[in-house]
Amino acid sequence: MSILIRIIVNALALAAAAYLIDGIEIAPTGSTSEQILTYSVIAIVFGVVNAVIKPIVKTVGCAFYILTLGLVALVVNALLLMLTAWGAGVLGFHFTIADFWPSAVLGALVISVVSWLLSFLVPDSED
Repeated sequence: MSILIRIIVNALALAAAAYLIDGIEIAPTGSTSEQILTYSVIAIVFGVVNAVIKPIVKTVGCAFYILTLGLVALVVNALLLMLTAWGAGVLGFHFTIADFWPSAVLGALVISVVSWLLSFLVPDSED
């Protein structure tokens, strides 16, 4: 159940980024079920990228995180978001990011904030 909630949170965060940032576009076509499928698949790709690649990058780039007091995390998150867009494109889903700055960086920031807020509002399974 927590994985399903995580996918929904990621999908809503991605939708917020696409709505707020001009350079980010998720263009589902067709019925509501196709739109839900598009956002769900992109959220799953986003979750897989974050679960697999982000820990590796954090481990390898630990010195840069310390040196920049964590600001390099914005760059890493933006690059992971661009990797997600590429992965979604490979799977045949339309998710595009116009450029690294400002679209990817601001999109990563919006996704982080919205995901944090939604995760804060959704109760844990331990409650």
